[in-house]
Amino acid sequence: MELRFQAGGGSAWTAGAVVVFLFEGETLDSACPELSEGAPWLLIAPGLRDFRGKKDEQALLYGPPSMPLSRALVLGLGKKGAGTFAERLEGLRKAAGAAAVRCRELGIETLGIPVTSLARFCEAGPDVERIIEEVVCGALLGLYRNRVFKSAVKKSEAAEGTGDVAPDPRWLGLLFCDATVPDGPRLAARRGETHAEAVLLARKLANTPANHLTPERLADEASKLARRHDMRCEILDRADIEGLGMGAFAAVAAGSINDPRLIVLEHAPAGHAEDAPLVVVGKGITFDSGGISLKPAAGMWEMKSDMGGAAAVLGLFEALGQLETPRRVIGLLACAENMPDARATRPGDVVTTLSGKTVEIVNTDAEGRLVLCDTLTYALQRWTPDMLVDVATLTGACVVALGNDVAGLFCQDATLAQRIKDHGECVGEPFWPLPLWDRYFENLKSETADFANAGAREGGACAAAVFLKQFVPPEIHWAHLDIAGPGFVTRKITNCPAGATGFAVRTLIELVS
Repeated sequence: MELRFQAGGGSAWTAGAVVVFLFEGETLDSACPELSEGAPWLLIAPGLRDFRGKKDEQALLYGPPSMPLSRALVLGLGKKGAGTFAERLEGLRKAAGAAAVRCRELGIETLGIPVTSLARFCEAGPDVERIIEEVVCGALLGLYRNRVFKSAVKKSEAAEGTGDVAPDPRWLGLLFCDATVPDGPRLAARRGETHAEAVLLARKLANTPANHLTPERLADEASKLARRHDMRCEILDRADIEGLGMGAFAAVAAGSINDPRLIVLEHAPAGHAEDAPLVVVGKGITFDSGGISLKPAAGMWEMKSDMGGAAAVLGLFEALGQLETPRRVIGLLACAENMPDARATRPGDVVTTLSGKTVEIVNTDAEGRLVLCDTLTYALQRWTPDMLVDVATLTGACVVALGNDVAGLFCQDATLAQRIKDHGECVGEPFWPLPLWDRYFENLKSETADFANAGAREGGACAAAVFLKQFVPPEIHWAHLDIAGPGFVTRKITNCPAGATGFAVRTLIELVS
């Protein structure tokens, strides 16, 4: 859906449907008095008599067809001031997505949102530019459909615009009262558009079946992105990984016919090439069977998205390229398949990591931490990061602890932890701090090696984080994000169908910005 801008006030606006958000008890003329010029019929629309503005309520109103604004879609947001500001912002994103989807279902090709009506959301929070960014992002995310591998629909069905084949609206217009469109709001809308495109890229990649997205093909996607945005991209193959001494990484890939890849992306704008970088590491297991410690069949198909962390990093770099962020950022994608065959790593095997520490692999299904530990070491040996963040669909234990909607945040740097938590809340990606205490290392003790890669089920997410902690010196500003719960959903949620969500992309963008 294209993004457009209109200036000149209500009498100059035109759209297939004008979209207005109302709190409980609000009247349309108080929320957006400018509509009295372009759509005076709204002030006496009978359909508003029964509209109460309750959360998720919708009303579609019709006026004279000859008028530039002949339809209005009114959406309820619930009680004004209810919940935290982050929760109200999430409600607004949800309503924007619902409006875009409703227009698609009705075959409405264009929709417009009066910007003046959005200023009401700035009483306790960011300015209207941030509100515009979130509304645009919410609308675009709401339209997402995972249809890449569906067979082509009949032309007649597409023409009818029925069901899942209905085309998206052609454009979303932001409607201004100013004589010209102000630069600030215009740029804010473009940021929202860029954020949405970054999230959608991550969703697309993490929804791609493993037979179509091997580590090699994921490396190809990274190379294309780098060429598109004039970034540096380096690809390390199996021989490189083994030659460097990344024994843990190589062990995960040993049983797969598809060779692993360590992908290195660098965003370094002019004047920032020598800056201490922010390094972001993503787990990129393109399929996780569990290896010899085979997973149960039920739900194993979801493991095509076990590269959700790497997808989030690629989404971040897509945004960096479009936003031209003045910050040096290194992205490392640790990509492999975890498969069982005659060459696969066995439970009880001992490997030597790039750091020189030895690990007894007691569970081959605890593979994510193995590719990450070597990649974290590689990052610290090659660069001196200003900040180091890894993001991974790492543990089912984190899902048990926090549920499907919240990600685990492991970080001993209180300032960095709070920044991640605040940014996540603002963009609708909630993180909750979990302990990174050394007592969890008791679960990882080994009689054979320096330590094991897994232990008891209890405290599993914390033990995994403490495993990674063994490879990061305490002076490094490091955070580990376990997105196993919100990274992939089996049912439709706000602005996302079942499947990959692109979780953490926007938090990473905010953190870098």
